Amino acid sequence: MQKLALLSVSDKRGLVEFASALVKTHGFTLLSTGGTAKLLADKGLPVTEVSQHTGFPEMMEGRVKTLHPKIHGGLLCRRDKADHLAAARDHGIGLIDLVVVNLYPFEQTVAKKDVHFEEAIENIDIGGPSMLRSAAKNHDAVAVVCDPDDYDSVLAAYAEPAKLPALRRKLALKVFQRTASYDAAIARYLESQAEEPDLEALSGYPKQFSLSLTKAQSLRYGENPHQKAALYGSFHDHFSQLQGKELSYNNILDITSATYLIGEFEKPTVCILKHTNPCGVASADTLEEAWEKAFATDRQAPFGGIIIVNRTLETGLAKTISEIFTEVIIAPRFSDEAMAIFAKKKNLRLMIAKEGVGADSLLDVRSVVGGLLVQDRNKILGNPAEFKVVTKRQPTPEEWATMMFGWRVCKHVKSNAIVYCRGEQTLGVGAGQMARVDSSRIAVWKAGEAKLDLRGSVVVSEALFPFADGLIAAAEAGATAAIQPGGSVRDDEVIAAADARGMAMVFTGIRHFKH
Repeated sequence: MQKLALLSVSDKRGLVEFASALVKTHGFTLLSTGGTAKLLADKGLPVTEVSQHTGFPEMMEGRVKTLHPKIHGGLLCRRDKADHLAAARDHGIGLIDLVVVNLYPFEQTVAKKDVHFEEAIENIDIGGPSMLRSAAKNHDAVAVVCDPDDYDSVLAAYAEPAKLPALRRKLALKVFQRTASYDAAIARYLESQAEEPDLEALSGYPKQFSLSLTKAQSLRYGENPHQKAALYGSFHDHFSQLQGKELSYNNILDITSATYLIGEFEKPTVCILKHTNPCGVASADTLEEAWEKAFATDRQAPFGGIIIVNRTLETGLAKTISEIFTEVIIAPRFSDEAMAIFAKKKNLRLMIAKEGVGADSLLDVRSVVGGLLVQDRNKILGNPAEFKVVTKRQPTPEEWATMMFGWRVCKHVKSNAIVYCRGEQTLGVGAGQMARVDSSRIAVWKAGEAKLDLRGSVVVSEALFPFADGLIAAAEAGATAAIQPGGSVRDDEVIAAADARGMAMVFTGIRHFKH
């Protein structure tokens, strides 16, 4: 019996070699369409046009060519049912054993700047998904390939037919994952282009929220060795690993937090993080100076931590950093000399931020029982022109500058968060405590451990002081100014405590909870 393989692809990687093996080694007869048929014929392979096979011409600019009973009957016919086989014989339908289809590049088309709506619509594939779904539904008899990376495994299975059933089921699953992703991309685009859009959809929150991400890599384990994990999506489009061990689940979380944090700063800046929390941040005229200030905040926590910089990492700083144990270093570039220094630490992961630092993201998505929470990423710092001085004393220019530096840092510290700063340097960081006053005490203790003087510092709180105790503790530690959102029912008490101690205090009117 004739074995038919239908090939119609937009991505032609490896197609000619694959088709040649199908014909010469496995005895297939090739059916094809358009550019795919021309390519195969030009390479000397025997190929029959689909229009010749169906006896029906392509029409409507190629919109209608494979939507025909001789195609879908050949794909959907169950080989184990006599009435199916009889219908195929009666209507001259040849059974198709293999389908190789990948879809019009809709996602790539709509990702282009200034793409026209009409161009996007023309790149919605109809025949391709229809053939894929028909073949995948009948995967007991039909092998279906939607990814050129699967060509080798298909040829290997045809060489050992006992492997075919399991492979066909695996490939069918991949098809439905691909078509689901494809349809979701079309739906998202049409939502964005609607003339009278649903307000929920326009805000980025349609009634149905779909995620379809490709597996980027399997991870050795999750947060702990007993947890399985994998990475999905386009993380590797943003970062390139130059050396070191494979990234872990925790590394990827830390890299993400570090990238968002350093995106707040324009001057040469060094951020040191541990468990997604900044433990030292500083800006200066050079990275070397910024490093000295950031590292001075906490000389213990950086052990096994993450370091990110926003300038090329050169020899001098590389030598200094190499003296401590670090898990990951991220930079927009590394000098050749710095690379040579770090090469001696083979497990150290060096990451290039491909598009510079401060990668953007539209949404935060977190799992909860029974579903997902989705929100805009917290990209807003607040408008300093709208911040209000609520104390009798105005902040000095130096205090204002420190407030703005600390406000950027505190936004990225887990709540409850307290950060003490002077100039463009963190002095003490308290994170994640149940009571704000405890975060303040930890930050003061950390500064003391580092032998950093908090006299004349600014205290920053990402959320309101619910009581005066947190502010009083900051004043007793030496802070002369504070910046916080305000909004407590006891704001008057907090302001009075600041005034009684000669402190300046600013209310931002915006909070930065980070759970």
